[in-house]
Amino acid sequence: MLIILIIGCYLLGAISGSVVLGKIKRIDIRKQGSGNAGATNALRTVGPVFALGVMIIDVMKSFIPIIIMANNLNEYNLSETHLVLCGLAAVLGHVYPIFHQFKGGKGAGTLVGVILAIFPQSFIYMLLLWIFILILTGYVGLSTMIAGVGLIVVTYFCYPNGILSPFGYFTIGVALFLIFTHRSNIKRMLNGEENRFEKIMLLKKIFK
Repeated sequence: MLIILIIGCYLLGAISGSVVLGKIKRIDIRKQGSGNAGATNALRTVGPVFALGVMIIDVMKSFIPIIIMANNLNEYNLSETHLVLCGLAAVLGHVYPIFHQFKGGKGAGTLVGVILAIFPQSFIYMLLLWIFILILTGYVGLSTMIAGVGLIVVTYFCYPNGILSPFGYFTIGVALFLIFTHRSNIKRMLNGEENRFEKIMLLKKIFK
């Protein structure tokens, strides 16, 4: 049963929102901008409406199956560990999609879906932290990585059994995984080549 659920979540995660919507618009954002299949590159290369659609698909494809399982733990004899493993499978499907030559996004949107399903109370903290860092620096990738680290802190203080729970271990892996998938962003930031949204930066002169 667990193996079937994990495979199913991986396959759902492997459905790329940008590729699906791109086929409708007859574009492939993996060949544009940074070459990434996530919502950020979609925003830069196509526009906000397209990017919003990509984000909704990428969040919902992990949120829907995990929330269904979370609401039926006893009926299907599932545990928190099962939810975490299925969530991880969905994220890996997004980053390494079998349907799209294993070339996907960086996992942030799909991770949001998992977090909303398992620990929704943490989302507002992550969102505020993400927005704060984005306004401060203009870097989406940096905002996402710091929000991932912040999730560990929120889990430590607010989640049952903290970081010693299965979800707690998951958050540690999430933070490390986000840093790994954003390694190219880190390199570009260090080289001063990373794109950023300067229009929303409050301290543009300091970080310029």
